[in-house]
Amino acid sequence: MGVGFHPLLADAPALAAAALDRATGHGASHADFRLSYSGRLEIRVRNGHLAGSDDAAETGYGVRVVVDGTWGFAAGTSLTTAAVAEVTDRACAAARMFRALRAAPVELADEPVYRDASWTSEYRIDPFDVPADERVDKLREWSDALLSAGGVHHVTARLVVSKEDKFYADTAGTRVTQRRIWLHPMVVAVRVDRVNGGFTTLRTLGPPVARGWEYLTGTGWDWSAELAAMPELLAEKATAPPVEPGVYDLVIDPTNLWLTIHESVGHATELDRALGYEAAYAGTTFATVDRIGAYRYGSAAMTVTADRTTPHGLATMGYDDEGVATGSWELIRDGVLVGCQADRSTARMAGLDRSNGCAYADSFAHVPVQRMANVSLAPAPAGPDTADLIAAVEDGVYIVGDNSFSIDMQRYNFQFTGQRCYRIRQGKLAGPLADVAYQGSTPGFWGSLEAVGGAQTYLLSGASLCGKAQPGQLAAASHGCPSALFRGVTVLNTSREAGR
Repeated sequence: MGVGFHPLLADAPALAAAALDRATGHGASHADFRLSYSGRLEIRVRNGHLAGSDDAAETGYGVRVVVDGTWGFAAGTSLTTAAVAEVTDRACAAARMFRALRAAPVELADEPVYRDASWTSEYRIDPFDVPADERVDKLREWSDALLSAGGVHHVTARLVVSKEDKFYADTAGTRVTQRRIWLHPMVVAVRVDRVNGGFTTLRTLGPPVARGWEYLTGTGWDWSAELAAMPELLAEKATAPPVEPGVYDLVIDPTNLWLTIHESVGHATELDRALGYEAAYAGTTFATVDRIGAYRYGSAAMTVTADRTTPHGLATMGYDDEGVATGSWELIRDGVLVGCQADRSTARMAGLDRSNGCAYADSFAHVPVQRMANVSLAPAPAGPDTADLIAAVEDGVYIVGDNSFSIDMQRYNFQFTGQRCYRIRQGKLAGPLADVAYQGSTPGFWGSLEAVGGAQTYLLSGASLCGKAQPGQLAAASHGCPSALFRGVTVLNTSREAGR
């Protein structure tokens, strides 16, 4: 567990008091103050040589108010009480300026007060404390291991690390200090076809996680074993025959299925989309509020939970950016839509008793918006192994690793591809396949879910950089799932589709 927040947060209580007192003087019915330090590291090593290294940080604060039933927001970087008061003046002025444009007065769902609360994500070694040479050497070590194997012609190794220290305070009396660290190592191996001029790529499947430097040395993922297997898998992929389009049963590995969950369930159950407040960036959703409690989202094998407390989850935090204590709740139970993801304002619009802690801002200069929790598909108690799911298929495809995707603006129709695909014949793997894409509608696809694997097949993966909102913001969210069996799914040949 990490110790000690950024020194700049020591002045946060006094700065917050200046902002909140000023907002109250302007007649604000609600005000919150958020001071943050955000650090980001990125290292890129190509063919064993350092190709780039970035070490960036930002510190500042945002003041959000509700004046005359209207939101106002302003941000600043000068850490004096006088500057904070001036920024608060601007936030209150903005609220009054936009009052004529509001659709309805802002109302926030109730939340208990948390005084002097503190939370830190689970990690042992802060990656920012690791010497720069050691970070680069680890990526060089991985790169050299692949380059020394036959059939690997180029290797790119990349590491992204994020650290956020935040202080939050509001006029109700909540005071929260938090730290969150996550990282995403990635290695891409390339095999060149020197005869025909093409190339084949393969990427590591190790997921982004909220851990520390210990993750790169074997805690939570066996990097050595994965890298050792990659040359043979890459050669296999390079010679794989193309899939014949048709309808197949699919066994989907959690290294692929997490992304389908993210796009077709995670984003689709965001309440701001359902209410029409998120539309321009990536659409709304078919999962509207009136369907909660009755809509058949998938088969009875489908139970999906949203969770802000998942160990090592990318969206895990103690409190959101509205001072809401986080927890876990169901989105889909036995195939039926039963919940959604909300912040305090959308929760009140939908008549919910309480927000489920989904407000987040990726910068002090951005207003918090509703962002995704860790959204995960539950495994079956005492459920089957992946091999058992494959054994239940006469003619199908096994899909491993995420790749490209597309989904429509209602989160309804989609297409996903995989990194590695294999033909299944009479319950056994029968060699690799290339150019595989599976296609469907969200309820149709999840309705074809026949079985999910047991806990032994479960993996927590996720998206480290998910975009939303205008101005655009980035957030991270994890998605756990077991292996799963789907019956009668349309499979396309991506090379044929591209050649149309």
